[in-house]
Amino acid sequence: MATRPEEGDPGEGELDQGVEFDAFYAATAKRLVATVYAMTGDLAEAEDAVQEAYVRAWQRWDRLTRDGDPLPWVRTVASRLAISTWRRTRNRVRAHFRHGPGADVPELSADRVALVEALRELPPQQRQVVVLHHLLDLPLEQVAQEAGASNGAVRTRLSRARKVLGERLTDTAAFRTEGAANHG
Repeated sequence: MATRPEEGDPGEGELDQGVEFDAFYAATAKRLVATVYAMTGDLAEAEDAVQEAYVRAWQRWDRLTRDGDPLPWVRTVASRLAISTWRRTRNRVRAHFRHGPGADVPELSADRVALVEALRELPPQQRQVVVLHHLLDLPLEQVAQEAGASNGAVRTRLSRARKVLGERLTDTAAFRTEGAANHG
């Protein structure tokens, strides 16, 4: 005789969804945090945005998995949350830089610092397409879909961003080379 689960007890389907969601999270969370961090330059904000995006994904898990791969949806939500937070908290980020990172933060390589600084100088829309296309190797069509822009707009944003990044990163490399030559 079959019994119905008592109210509040998860049914078998809910357990399967939980296992499926846990596996999805384990497979995608680290890379998604890295992606959002590359867009925002703030690890704490990236982690918060990604956590909130996964919470929202779990609330819609049936629909997201029925519609196909949930990762683009989660990435888009996390990116939008992070960018919104970033806009509201510019003063907090500036204060962080005035006081410096805490003692428990490991040192970053000069190249990584230069890249993060150069990405921060880009407008959010350009930064988003650079991260999605170059760091995640997504095709232009998928970048356009996630950015809510046409393929042509994505190409334009990428072109402008590459120009700025090329100038900033070349200047940084030249500065380090000159500094080593003058002080070595």
